[in-house]
Amino acid sequence: MTTQAISEAQLHALADGVLPEEQRTAIDAHLRAHPQDAARVAAWREQNRQLRALFDPVLDEAVPPALRQAAAPPAANGAWQRHAMQAAAAIVLVLAGGMGGWLLRGDDRVHASASPLALARNAAIAHAVYTPEVRHPVEVGGEQEAHLVQWLSKRLGTKLQPPALSPLGYQLIGGRLLPGDGDGPVAQFMYEDGKGQRLTLYVAKERADRQETAFRYTQEKDLSVFYWIDGQLGYALSASLPKQALGKIADVVYAQLEQAR
Repeated sequence: MTTQAISEAQLHALADGVLPEEQRTAIDAHLRAHPQDAARVAAWREQNRQLRALFDPVLDEAVPPALRQAAAPPAANGAWQRHAMQAAAAIVLVLAGGMGGWLLRGDDRVHASASPLALARNAAIAHAVYTPEVRHPVEVGGEQEAHLVQWLSKRLGTKLQPPALSPLGYQLIGGRLLPGDGDGPVAQFMYEDGKGQRLTLYVAKERADRQETAFRYTQEKDLSVFYWIDGQLGYALSASLPKQALGKIADVVYAQLEQAR
């Protein structure tokens, strides 16, 4: 008897409540025989529940006047319109991630383990939420880098060192502490170049039993993410840049992190 292979996409569809009914019997049988996959689906469902609880109220809020103004041509101020539309896009992106669990569906989605995929997805959500912020993109500014590093290192329980990307044109503007996926809090470092382009490095504490991974890449529209697990930490570098451009930055980040170990 030949057993039909169950794909990562089908498991995500089950967690998101969009699995076709005719596939349900086969998937249920697969989960009974594979407790690890059943646990992954349960974790994704819980993540979706938490995101809905956090962001569903946004659907009931009135559209801010600034966003209505930005969407109405002609725009009086191009720069303000760009920031306002980025903020609106971030809200949509976060809701999409919370509702569907499909924020990132890159070329590694079938072969990657659940942990790196979740890492990339969470990093992309955090990037979309905080990079459009004008006044409060970070909790602690880059001018207090020593304090920022000490604080985040203490909270994650491991020594952190944000890479120096000034040779590439990016300055550290600060960072913040974020809730994790069950393995503890997460650190986010944010950088900006002279044109206002921002990129973020998302650092999460990983369980000891998770295997290290090489660079992986995924993309959703113009948002690119390189992600990997190295030792006890998982990293995800996100930016609205082409794959090749972000890849060069990721190589520098990886080399500096390795040197600091």
